[in-house]
Amino acid sequence: MSFFTHFGSYLLMLRGMLTKPENWRMYWKEFMHQSVEIGIGALPIVVIISIFLGAVTTVQTAYQLVSPLVPSSTIAQIVRDSIILELSPTVLSIVLAGVVGSKIASELGNMRISEQIDALEIMGINSKSYLIFPKILAALVVIPCLIVISAVLGIWGGRMAGSMSGIIATDIFDAGLRQNLNLYNINFSMYKAYTFAFILSSVPAYYGYNVKGGALEIGRASTSAVVVSCILILFADYALAALLL
Repeated sequence: MSFFTHFGSYLLMLRGMLTKPENWRMYWKEFMHQSVEIGIGALPIVVIISIFLGAVTTVQTAYQLVSPLVPSSTIAQIVRDSIILELSPTVLSIVLAGVVGSKIASELGNMRISEQIDALEIMGINSKSYLIFPKILAALVVIPCLIVISAVLGIWGGRMAGSMSGIIATDIFDAGLRQNLNLYNINFSMYKAYTFAFILSSVPAYYGYNVKGGALEIGRASTSAVVVSCILILFADYALAALLL
């Protein structure tokens, strides 16, 4: 019963934020602010994780392909498809759920506890629309861009790791990247990116917006938001793979 209560409240929150803005300039300013906070704030961790994901994938793939009958260019193909299909969209989204999701939940929770949301409602401003919608819209714009950057850096990290460790030469790696490229994999990765971006922005916003209590409840809401977001991302990952692949 608790699940249906939360799910119904979540849908009502989404419906409540889809109203005409009272001041377009104010909403645009908040959207740009959230885009910078989400995009620039998460960029360093995205760069570090992506490079090492590609490097580790190259080394472990080469370790498993011990047969001399398998050409070395196959390593590049496996790294490319692994990064594009799964590692960059899914692993990165789980990391961003902890970075971005906890920030959104704690920010809205603090505003709820300090009665700033109540003050906005008294002034006639739709707090759901002003506080939640720019965050979700910014995540839908910025996070797919971060995932594209992650895929590029992951493949580059795998290329550099293969070259520096002597596993595979760069010209062979580049040739493998061009072999049997299925462009649908890139489209599928973008489907994942937008789905995960919506989940990791809207779910923490729901938990943060509905905090009741004090500082302890803000911490619990942030933890619950990250856990639920990660579970929903993994479930959506399976559902999209089963439906679209």
